[in-house]
Amino acid sequence: MFFWRNEHKKTRNRFTWFEKWIMDRRVYRTLQTEMQMRSRSISRLFKNYLSTAPQIPVKSKSNVHLLIDGTYLPNGLCLILYYDHDIRYVQLYRTSSQEKFREIYQDLKALKSLGVQVYSVTCDGHKSILKAVAKVYPNAIIQRCVVHVKRQCRVYLSRKPKLQAGKELLAISNQLTAVKTQQQCSYWLLSLHNWYQLHRDTLLEESVNEQSGDYWKTHDRLHRAYTLLYQAIPNLFNYLNDPEIPATTNRLESFFKHLKEKLLLHSGLRLEAKRSFIKWYLHFKNNP
Repeated sequence: MFFWRNEHKKTRNRFTWFEKWIMDRRVYRTLQTEMQMRSRSISRLFKNYLSTAPQIPVKSKSNVHLLIDGTYLPNGLCLILYYDHDIRYVQLYRTSSQEKFREIYQDLKALKSLGVQVYSVTCDGHKSILKAVAKVYPNAIIQRCVVHVKRQCRVYLSRKPKLQAGKELLAISNQLTAVKTQQQCSYWLLSLHNWYQLHRDTLLEESVNEQSGDYWKTHDRLHRAYTLLYQAIPNLFNYLNDPEIPATTNRLESFFKHLKEKLLLHSGLRLEAKRSFIKWYLHFKNNP
């Protein structure tokens, strides 16, 4: 009996070290002394654990405020998370090569078949996500992540635009995350409208290749930034009508950053091992 208890304790302790290897800044070299094992033995033990990664069960099912976002990881992996904002829980995930409509549609169908009723979806506005949500959860409220919209405008306009119109539009887009009330929303919409009236000619100016007859927007990136803001408006401020709806996917941004740091630390893992690593990481995040 004493021997059995010691073996049980040793097994439990080893799994605790495995969890630290997944979640903390631990590598085989630093674990050798603590575990009193050689690196090769630790590697073999942890590979066994990786091969038995648990499935993620669905927890919340009613009035779910879902965050959907994807990020790109080493080896060309695209990780897509379906995160329940209310209970701080990953309901579903997928590793793929990119954010594909067919796969996101299948994932949402799977959630729906399990009885998950989605009240709102906060996302970056990726067309594949919007199209899939519209088909599976047509009544769900869409909230565009205001941080993504603001960030993308900065990409289009740069941090220091040369055009006066670009400087003013950047200032307007930077105010997005400061909108907290309906009154502030009205002021923001008015400022965008006034900007358009003032800079309409510049925005719509076109250049022409006289030989080929081809034409394009002279200030293409300015046009892209304005179009992004204008087209996002219907789904940009739904969080003001319902404070339960998250305005951003920021919670997933920190999630992704932490995971990438861990994968960088264990960059020697092969592709399948990385998939299993991600599954364990999500399991431990869901069950702190």
